[in-house]
Amino acid sequence: MGARIGVGLLGLGTVGGGVASILLCPDERHPLVHDLNLVSVAVRDLTRSRAVQLPDDILTSDPAEVVNNPEVDVVVEVIGGLEPARTLILQAIHAGKSVVTANKAVIARHGQEIAEAAAKAGVYVLIEAAVGGGIPIIEPLKQSLGGNRINRVSGIINGTTNYILTRMAEEGVAYDVVLSDAKELGYAEADPAADVDGLDAADKIAILASLAFGGSVDRSAIPTQGISQLEGVDVQYASQLGYGVKLLAVAERMAETGEPLPLSLRVQPTLVPKDHPLAGVNGVNNAILVEGDPIGRVMFYGPGAGAGPTSSAVVADILNIAGIRKASEGASGQVDPLLAAGSWRQCVLVDAGQIRQRHYVRFNTKDAPGVIGKIGECFGERGVSIQSIVQLNASSAGAEIIVITHEVREQQMNDALRAIQALSEVSGLAAHHGCL
Repeated sequence: MGARIGVGLLGLGTVGGGVASILLCPDERHPLVHDLNLVSVAVRDLTRSRAVQLPDDILTSDPAEVVNNPEVDVVVEVIGGLEPARTLILQAIHAGKSVVTANKAVIARHGQEIAEAAAKAGVYVLIEAAVGGGIPIIEPLKQSLGGNRINRVSGIINGTTNYILTRMAEEGVAYDVVLSDAKELGYAEADPAADVDGLDAADKIAILASLAFGGSVDRSAIPTQGISQLEGVDVQYASQLGYGVKLLAVAERMAETGEPLPLSLRVQPTLVPKDHPLAGVNGVNNAILVEGDPIGRVMFYGPGAGAGPTSSAVVADILNIAGIRKASEGASGQVDPLLAAGSWRQCVLVDAGQIRQRHYVRFNTKDAPGVIGKIGECFGERGVSIQSIVQLNASSAGAEIIVITHEVREQQMNDALRAIQALSEVSGLAAHHGCL
């Protein structure tokens, strides 16, 4: 056994406690885990009782003590949030320490700054746990799939919303009821906005896109729609039409080449054909579908959150750094370019109006002759091709007309929807979602 590698832990919550448990119980794990030494742990409250029992002399309430401890070689940040996490990560880098983080919010917004600082300091910042929990997706994008031209990355990358949508589809339970159950089960936070409004998924797809396409993207410019306004009736109608509804995050290239490379990113409830690989991903599970040349389609599937999966990914990153340190005998500046994987070109998000996809829309209309024809005419005049159009629940009170389009630019679709809503026979646009 060589020299032990000191690990400093910022945070001892669900994930931090899971990481500590692995490091303290290395038996029957990879031999390199025995070489990891938990040196210092920063916690918010020193007096709080915890499931993981640690020696008092390694606990501190000052995270700077962990970052500046000369015995710490790798700093693990699992406190979450933007600050002080970003500042602590940068301080660790400037102190010459590699960093492992599960913080998707920081990486999605400040990843470029952090990557540049790490490259200058000759250290690593690894982020496997930031997307997909225990699913290995970050390193495959940087390494295993590095010989491919990635065309599209799409997936179900928020377990809370997938749990809600699964129960709405399978049991017909209302959104509010399932959300309440998700909170009781610990799948949803007391304030679930980051999950149900799509913000968490947008953070993650920003990270995946930057790795898949080689350049950072503007997180704030990603069109994002969550599931909080999704009605149960649309989940039921989708099922009748042969689809499931999933909150999908999508990143795809819009041109063969380009400098900067144009990309389309979006997060929205989307109808997924029941024979599609993502359709069978249910409950709190996540799945990421990568499409590239020459590999074709590859799907990564598994638990997307929780102490076990996320701490597994964190420790995998620590082992990656430990392995490189052992191989290079700690040589300064010897950074593996595949493991570090910084940006290598510029990427830019196309205007939202240029995004191309299929659509599902539901209109409330009068039950009158010719309504379907007028709606079809509005679509046709604006170059929107219709795959299917059906009328449901017709009565004296009105009817519902559901349309699924072929792929079309968002601007064309919006122009058509404005024209349709101006028809006297149409009382409103009841739902509008994406469709694969």
